[in-house]
Amino acid sequence: MEYKGKVVLAYSGGLDTSVAIQWLKDQGYDVVTMTADVGQQVDLEACKDKALRTGAVNAYVMDLREEFVQQYAWKALKANAQYQGTYPLNSALSRPLIARQLVQVAEMEGAVAVAHGCTGKGQDQVRIEVCTNALNPELKVEAPVRDWHFSREDEIEYAQEHGIPVPTTKESPYSIDENMWGRAIECGVLENPWNEVPAGAFKLTADPLDAPDEPLSVEIGFEAGIPVSLNGTALSGVAMVEMLNDLAGKAGVGRVDMIEDRLVGFKSREVYECPAAVTLLTAHRALETLTLSKEVLKVKRELETKYAELTYEGYWFSPLKEALDAFMDSTQKTVSGVVRVRFYKGQVTVTGMKSPQSIYREDLATYSEGDTFDHQSAVGFIKVWGLPIKTWRQVHGETVDAEGCAEVPTLKKASGLDG
Repeated sequence: MEYKGKVVLAYSGGLDTSVAIQWLKDQGYDVVTMTADVGQQVDLEACKDKALRTGAVNAYVMDLREEFVQQYAWKALKANAQYQGTYPLNSALSRPLIARQLVQVAEMEGAVAVAHGCTGKGQDQVRIEVCTNALNPELKVEAPVRDWHFSREDEIEYAQEHGIPVPTTKESPYSIDENMWGRAIECGVLENPWNEVPAGAFKLTADPLDAPDEPLSVEIGFEAGIPVSLNGTALSGVAMVEMLNDLAGKAGVGRVDMIEDRLVGFKSREVYECPAAVTLLTAHRALETLTLSKEVLKVKRELETKYAELTYEGYWFSPLKEALDAFMDSTQKTVSGVVRVRFYKGQVTVTGMKSPQSIYREDLATYSEGDTFDHQSAVGFIKVWGLPIKTWRQVHGETVDAEGCAEVPTLKKASGLDG
């Protein structure tokens, strides 16, 4: 067997990536594992120990939570990024960070390749490989799960043959991916869109019907588009997300059940629970209406759709995405203030907001005493504003029917001919 050098494997400790260590060794690689802590519920030290016992020559466990929030989640928040207007991109946001760490470890270890445990049917394979190629085009990317074509039964048999520990706990009927920004749930009964999501699928959120009967209000402080305080107390990014996941999750906030158009060409039923993400997106979007001009808001909303698509499609390190980041940062200079939100039975509602950069003026908006708006100026404004439509009607002589549709005049009337 030809020795190929070192490969860095994105390692979760599950069956797929544990078996992948041996498979990569069989291909002639020395395997180094990299486990990224982005807020998932896993025993990281046990994961590292298992990787070494399974045959890895070195194993890295990296706490990336703060970097994930600051450099990925907050950037997406500035852009109000939600794929198809619904999915907060929790899984998609972690993939470029994982790819970056794979590349960094590969460069430290002198590796010639990186590897992941994605299947050939998912979109994470695209995200990790595209991001890896963007960061270091010279690295080869291996995909054992995609390439070996094993069934789960084959994997278990292979594991037993090579003395690889196989989980003995009852396997979840779902495929789960989680990080600080949310939890993705798919497979099993969820593959039929008619089936209601079983209660046992959720872990971060209470059933809205069982949530507390008393509403809970919190105040979120923002500076330049980034949340920095909760109820007046300054918090780090990680602490902010953790606390909102807890508070909003207990109220049943953050559940998403959607039909998603996958990058690889088919529709998929996807279920997410993202309490903190949904809360912050709701609050941030509201604060922008108070602090951004009409034209900036209009263009930004259009570009937010593109930003979410680029993130979803693995183009996080693309020139266009970087240009959009510059635009988003520019718009956020004035997005500072406090937003009060209320959690109740699965809903998060904005109940108040204030900002020192607010361009809302009560003296202009009020209908009460203290109104400073010049009402007489409206006369000339209406005349100028409506002039194009008035001129068109005068020239073409069209009338409007009872349903509000224009009636084109007859040839005789329009031309002035009398026969």
